[in-house]
Amino acid sequence: MTPPIRAIVRDGFASRLALFYGAAFAIHGIQLPFFPAWLKAKGLDSEAIGLVLAAPMLLRMLAVPVSARIADRRDALRGALIATSVVGTMAYSLVGLAAGFLPIFAAVALAATLTTPMLPLLDAYALKGLALRGRAYGPVRLWGSAAFIAANLGAGFLAGWVAPTGTIWLMVAAYAAAVLVSLTLRPLRPSAAPISPSVGHRRMLPSRRFLAIAVAASLVQASHAVYYSFSTVDWTAKGLSGTAIGALWALGVLAEIALFAVSARFPARLGAGGLLAIGAGGAVVRWSAMALDPPLVLLPLLQCLHGLSFGAAYLGAMQFLAGTAPDDRAATAQGDLSTIQAIVMAGATGCSGLLYGSFGSVSYGAMALLALLGGLIALTVRTRSSSP
Repeated sequence: MTPPIRAIVRDGFASRLALFYGAAFAIHGIQLPFFPAWLKAKGLDSEAIGLVLAAPMLLRMLAVPVSARIADRRDALRGALIATSVVGTMAYSLVGLAAGFLPIFAAVALAATLTTPMLPLLDAYALKGLALRGRAYGPVRLWGSAAFIAANLGAGFLAGWVAPTGTIWLMVAAYAAAVLVSLTLRPLRPSAAPISPSVGHRRMLPSRRFLAIAVAASLVQASHAVYYSFSTVDWTAKGLSGTAIGALWALGVLAEIALFAVSARFPARLGAGGLLAIGAGGAVVRWSAMALDPPLVLLPLLQCLHGLSFGAAYLGAMQFLAGTAPDDRAATAQGDLSTIQAIVMAGATGCSGLLYGSFGSVSYGAMALLALLGGLIALTVRTRSSSP
């Protein structure tokens, strides 16, 4: 993206933002692997756990676009991030105190409604603030991925010392850390430099191109559904140990981090559509190979393609929003993208269970087709040249 302010502004915005990305993704690094285990330890059966875990996915589709529009209307992205951190700490404390299916379901539903907007709002805040300071997004965002890995490993170690019913308090502690970091976030607009008039009057987001990019990015990201849901099951059945599986997952995130680290050097002519197409191509190769039941020795190489299948597609969507979303609708655009992705991912996740149950690892072939469709859509979109 071409920043409205040509000189790079150094006011600590990027470093504080990186810390908050770390805190936000540490929460998810604990929640994804350990929250289902906490639900089981609280006495919920498989059906009840499935219902509780589905609540955030459904409520996200309502909470995110509504909160994004409110944040834009009030020009209060920084305040919204502080608020979601505070209410997240309180809401998950309530979850930790709940007992029985109905109280837990109600508490999780409330917590999800209040906290699922955090990441879309954070991306909107980051894209606007970094652009105003002439800074690249990827090298800041990578700290979220790094924190995700660290939280996975740290929570896994602590789980050996904490009772299963106590792991919820690790999430609460992570939210509390996010509160402390959120209070250090800089105001969105730098005070040390003048704001270009073009920032507040950027042309309106072209809805057709936005929908095309959103659908393309959603299809590429949704192509990970079988991987996210069943790769551990599949690899365990093929004899891999838990340590080896954990290392493979970590390798994929490391590849993502590496791509984010060098993203500021991508040529401007690549554009958002080009990044999405590259991400789709990486996903097609990755899932096609996985469908062919590759030798275990090839899995590390295929995991490195996560940097493309996830990372490049993610950066492509972010670059498009940074270059086209009007200044006063940045959160709205981010929220709408997040909602479309959630809908497509929910559908793909539901279908992945049916596919894997019937075809095993061959179901990765359907994911390759999803990614291919996303890539073809991305290639039809002409976006303004800008650097990620």
